[in-house]
Amino acid sequence: MATTTSTTPSTTLAGSTSDPNYVPRGPVETELTFFVPPEDGSAPFNYVEEPPEGQPQRNYGEGPQKVHLTDVRGHENEYNLDKDAFQVLQNVPTATTYETFNSDEEVQKVYYPEVEKVLLDNVPGAHRVILFDHTIRRQNPNAPRQPVNRAHVDQTAKAAEERVRLHVPDPKEAEQLLKGRYRIINVWRPLNGVVQGSPLAFASADSVDSNDLVPIQHRYPHRTGEIMGVQFNPAQKWMYLSGMDNHERLFLKCSDTKEGVAARVPHTAFSDPRTPAGAKPRESIEVRALVFG
Repeated sequence: MATTTSTTPSTTLAGSTSDPNYVPRGPVETELTFFVPPEDGSAPFNYVEEPPEGQPQRNYGEGPQKVHLTDVRGHENEYNLDKDAFQVLQNVPTATTYETFNSDEEVQKVYYPEVEKVLLDNVPGAHRVILFDHTIRRQNPNAPRQPVNRAHVDQTAKAAEERVRLHVPDPKEAEQLLKGRYRIINVWRPLNGVVQGSPLAFASADSVDSNDLVPIQHRYPHRTGEIMGVQFNPAQKWMYLSGMDNHERLFLKCSDTKEGVAARVPHTAFSDPRTPAGAKPRESIEVRALVFG
């Protein structure tokens, strides 16, 4: 879907612009939502779907904090998965169209092979990739999945290990693969052109203390995984990539078994106060992959 964009705002009210094609760029101050532990000290949990009768959707709190975001646009090549736990790719060829993403079958048929290839071509040491799920998010009240405005990491190390056993059918092969290096990488891209609203923020991995990350039981109907909530720490350095377009891919590493490298990158959607009135809503897809080697 082609769109015309402008990077020069015609300002009206503070934090807005009269040009609906304006793409916010550069550093920005905004609020991000962080994890607040359960008041009773119990283990935090979240139900992915409807909770059982009498149970809350989640038992922990959330709190906004004002943060400064650095725009990495123009400096994309300075970041990589081992050092920063995120990486930006540009000019990635694709056979997908906007309509591809209206069907899970088409996504798996057309887009999954592209994701597998881009991982094998760009993740050093990768020799095998298993794509295990995808989520399409649309900034639309009627969409089943909205952008997640909550700082989090998609997997814990324990959950990553369980994913290997879950998605490698042969138990012996799974145990053998668990002896080597494996990573979970989330591959993120927009679907409808340049992102103007609800962009993705991510924290520099070396600025996030392990004590900032709290395991949360992620309860599905038939199994329980683990994600990590992110507690606010003023030492954290948050960034974003302004105006991300369809030809770009953002690798977000969720877990890595190799010692001495960045293991995970917290991330969250955020509300950019400069988003113009009338901007198109953000639409995106994230594909999660086990990457071996």
